[in-house]
Amino acid sequence: MSDVVMVTGAAGFIGANFVHYWTRHHPDDTVVAYDALTYAGNRENLTGLEGRESFHFVHADICDQDRVEATLRDHSVNRIVHFAAESHVDRSITGPDAFIETNIVGTHSLLKAAREVWLSGSGMEHRFHHVSTDEVYGSLSANAPGFHEEQKYEPNSPYSASKAASDHLVRSYLHTFGLQVTTSNCSNNYGPYHFPEKLIPLCITNILRGRSLPVYGDGSNIRDWLYVEDHCRGIEQVLQQGVVGETYNIGGNNEWNNLDIVTLLCDRLDARFAADETLAGLYPDAPAIAGKSARELIVFVEDRAGHDWRYAIDASKISKDLGYSPHESFETGIERTLDWFLANETWWRPLLPRD
Repeated sequence: MSDVVMVTGAAGFIGANFVHYWTRHHPDDTVVAYDALTYAGNRENLTGLEGRESFHFVHADICDQDRVEATLRDHSVNRIVHFAAESHVDRSITGPDAFIETNIVGTHSLLKAAREVWLSGSGMEHRFHHVSTDEVYGSLSANAPGFHEEQKYEPNSPYSASKAASDHLVRSYLHTFGLQVTTSNCSNNYGPYHFPEKLIPLCITNILRGRSLPVYGDGSNIRDWLYVEDHCRGIEQVLQQGVVGETYNIGGNNEWNNLDIVTLLCDRLDARFAADETLAGLYPDAPAIAGKSARELIVFVEDRAGHDWRYAIDASKISKDLGYSPHESFETGIERTLDWFLANETWWRPLLPRD
């Protein structure tokens, strides 16, 4: 039996990757892509899907409950995969209001709409899957085990606090109203369509343009990195096999400190330019063209306020219960990511701030 899957935040980084993944692997399903197209939402991320009978795009805000309800009814949606969120920690420090509005109020609007349509209305079998972050758990010391699903919440930024609140709202709609929900908390994603304000795409695009590579503090902050397609695969397994009411942590088993990531990107791009002479014509401002190392672009800047030192995911639950494991190592995922950014300058260059 085919499903109708509504993906919120479908034109964003992870949402768009999920839409492409789902349409490839579930061609009989209908996908309703729902996105407000704010600064990080880009309709071009869904190129190749427009015009398909089984694909529908809805330009709307998740805070508009009436529009959400109409979309659920008009398309007979029976699954929601909720990615839509403000997610950049730096932006949450300088402008937290948008995070409260989208991540908390928006999630509640979706929950209310789903309850109205699925529980008060059609009574159809359904699933509301909420996509969250490992940042809700706070920060880890050097030798502490990775975050597990029973971990106490200790959010340290307006972003992570807003996501923690949304997690609790989702849980409450199961226990209070019977809405069939699951939640996943993921580690840092990277890959195609990654908006260039984040560390990895920022470094790639800055190296290609010969711009500085800002590193917070001494670069020792550690993150667990998950290739975005592996994240999509994990959500797929939760939707197909996960137990209603359960939370599943999805990680990449790839802990790297920020400085090592930046130097790896420098070295890999230097190697690409040495091996492929055609790149010189495409990216004449890259340091390698002048015989320099991209590492010379690294600059250390004042640390971010409230900067969590280490995140790490204990993904043993989803591995044991659902058989999940990531397919990509960080090294292979980075090569795929570099391939994509080198081939898609026309996608990322218009997204960069003007000089």
